[in-house]
Amino acid sequence: MRINRESLLVYAVTDRKWLNGQTVARQVEEAIIGGATFIQLREKQLHYDDFLTEAIQVKKVTDCYNIPFVINDQVDIAIACDADGVHIGQDDLPVHSVRSLIGPYKILGVSAQTVEQAMAAEQAGADYLGVGAMFPTSTKQDAERVSFETLKQICEAVSIPVVAIGGITEQNVSLLSGSGIAGVAVISALFAQNDIKEAAKRFTKLSKQMVNV
Repeated sequence: MRINRESLLVYAVTDRKWLNGQTVARQVEEAIIGGATFIQLREKQLHYDDFLTEAIQVKKVTDCYNIPFVINDQVDIAIACDADGVHIGQDDLPVHSVRSLIGPYKILGVSAQTVEQAMAAEQAGADYLGVGAMFPTSTKQDAERVSFETLKQICEAVSIPVVAIGGITEQNVSLLSGSGIAGVAVISALFAQNDIKEAAKRFTKLSKQMVNV
């Protein structure tokens, strides 16, 4: 599966912190029904077998709705479950190495905080960039903040689409208008809400307004 700008409008990143008795797969389906256009499975604590089992369950959902599905960091899991791709950070394997491992047709997302990192990632084979943190975030408290101006400069410097991430909420997403991003990556704005589907509906509407300004 390849991606375009539209498929990155509402990029949902999972977090089992807010499962509340549900499965990750069920929450993912709720987010997709509400309007999420891209799913990233993010697990920092699960052992390999449990992670792979969960990844297979989530992939069944994303396949059903024809939604792009990537694994955060774990290239081996992405390959084993035949995910659509993988998203890596600056401290993971080099971009060109990951591209070699997953092949030319899988999606490769890369986190970037500077124009230099963004340009290097694109040159090494990234399909899209995740840039942030834009706002304070409880998910990754040590994340470096990225200014609006840097976000805009990154969008202007690369030809691949960019999603903003980090502390993005219904209340502040409009502040990213005019940056040039294709969409926003959100975690708690969807999965910490009592009604994930309705939260996704609201966020989809706000994101469309933001990118079209």
